[in-house]
Amino acid sequence: METYQAEIAAAAARLIVEEGLDYGAAKRRAVKQLGASGRGGLPDNDEVEAAVEEYIALFCADTQPQELRALRELALQWMQRLARFQPHLGGAVWRGTATRHSDIYLQLFCEDSKAAEIALIDMGVRFEVRSVPGFHGEMVDALSVHALCVPLQENIGVHLLVYDLDDIRGALVPDGQGRRPRGDAAALCRLIENAAP
Repeated sequence: METYQAEIAAAAARLIVEEGLDYGAAKRRAVKQLGASGRGGLPDNDEVEAAVEEYIALFCADTQPQELRALRELALQWMQRLARFQPHLGGAVWRGTATRHSDIYLQLFCEDSKAAEIALIDMGVRFEVRSVPGFHGEMVDALSVHALCVPLQENIGVHLLVYDLDDIRGALVPDGQGRRPRGDAAALCRLIENAAP
């Protein structure tokens, strides 16, 4: 059983790093690619994240740190633009496992759920609205934009997940391993400054 889950985690990690898939989609596609459906349970996200870190260390060590820095700097630009909504960065860009194929996920905390949309319209930013599961399983609006990341010379998906202002308290609770699942602009600046050049 452990070997099966490790195989799925390794295959999913490759898809996440090379194609930018999210964990769920990567695990499902890995099962199909390995022809392994019905053989056992899927690895949990912590196992997949460990496999992603291993894959990056083996195959992307020479490029990933620069790509991560570029994505973090782009995220910081958007956080500064949307500072009034107390933006917090989550996902692979926050955790440090992002590559040029990763999207940026910012959580915004608003008194009025439409305020972020109005702010984007006022900035002349084109965006798409969809509903996605939030960090408590409830559906939240996601405002998705494409932003040019100049150092990478690629358009990157920036997804702004809109939460109620009161949700910020629960957003900062550490996970089972004591890690913060997201951070504000000041925390992101510290990550950028502390990263090796």
